[in-house]
Amino acid sequence: MLAPILLFILTVKACIHSPAHTVTTSSSTPPKCNNNTIPLSTREHWIHKSNTLSLNNHPCPFAPFGTAIVNHTTSNPHGDLICTGSNQNSLTGNPTLHGEIAAINNCSSIFLSPRYNMTPAESLAAFQHLSIYTNAESCPMCAAAVRWAGFREYVYGVSIEELIGFGWGQLDIGSEEVIFSGVGMRGRDPEVVLGGVGRGESGRLFGWQFRKRECPGGCERREGGCRPVGRT
Repeated sequence: MLAPILLFILTVKACIHSPAHTVTTSSSTPPKCNNNTIPLSTREHWIHKSNTLSLNNHPCPFAPFGTAIVNHTTSNPHGDLICTGSNQNSLTGNPTLHGEIAAINNCSSIFLSPRYNMTPAESLAAFQHLSIYTNAESCPMCAAAVRWAGFREYVYGVSIEELIGFGWGQLDIGSEEVIFSGVGMRGRDPEVVLGGVGRGESGRLFGWQFRKRECPGGCERREGGCRPVGRT
């Protein structure tokens, strides 16, 4: 019987785009993978999943940054969820555990577990077949991690510029500038970078913390912020 890692790798159908390019949701042509179009609705599904993950069973957490890592190379038209992550700063005291970093860490742990039984080298290679979805554009630290991991696709919701407009403190360096600045790095740049996906839904999660904007669903404004309805 083939080991799980071999089954995982043998199902991969690598996408080829030359050169790597950026796509925005204003385009009427979604990105294509081996001539099979991934619909915008599928992209929005995974950004919605990232938003859901960020809540951590709370309808209006202060830092709702969530990430889903997906395999779009299987027969499942929607893709298979491989691992997830959400911002863990306040839970762990670790300032680097943004959603993307947490998700990558979780993937690495899963790949080395009995579920996949990968070697470290196989775990590193697996990322090049996966797509990372995050509900907000990656900060420079996380964008660098996206490139070091070698993801095939990188998809995000609200932009850094929008986060700054909402009042969030940010390093004002676009993720694409970081991702495509590598020199002599292992693997390839992402074949697809897609920004602004599901930005309306994601924006509602990020817009209330520093501005008196509408609270997310299930929350109401009181005590200077958004609080879950019916909770004290």
